[in-house]
Amino acid sequence: MLIPLTTEWRAARDRKRKATAFLAAVRCEPDEADVKWLAEVAARDDQDHARWELRYARIALAVLTAQRDALDDRTGSEVVAALDGALAEDPRVDPIMHDLVGKQLNDRLSGYKEALIARGGAVGTGERLGRVLLAFASDGARSAGAPLPRAVELLSGYIAEANAALRSTYGEATLPEHLPPSEAAAR
Repeated sequence: MLIPLTTEWRAARDRKRKATAFLAAVRCEPDEADVKWLAEVAARDDQDHARWELRYARIALAVLTAQRDALDDRTGSEVVAALDGALAEDPRVDPIMHDLVGKQLNDRLSGYKEALIARGGAVGTGERLGRVLLAFASDGARSAGAPLPRAVELLSGYIAEANAALRSTYGEATLPEHLPPSEAAAR
């Protein structure tokens, strides 16, 4: 059977390759100092739990960044599809725990998404994100005095890394210098 090498097929294959490359760039292990910090301030010195919360945070924020900031509307869903495959092959996840990891990641995606889209109030987006991390890493009361600024800084770094990986993998938006964005979009 011959596989048609159509333009659409090649483009879809290229998008899948880019989604996989993007995930590879953002799925690095958390820094050990960050793991120790989160374990101490929120996770009752459970470094494994803290490490997983930081992994989840990095992945969730990367997915949300791809959905929000990508040049192509398909990028977010392609990254999610690639993530499903990557998690299925992740050696850190026991095969019988895949469903639990998927559920926990979906919970984190929802929490971080709510923090990103919330409007108003005296609390900024960074602080809302930091509170989400501390809440998932603890029982709530444990992180009451936790250093929120470090959580904000850490998650801001994850978003910056995701944006850099997005630009590196998918390219940057380029607009003609002589046209404002609204006019360039109309053409």
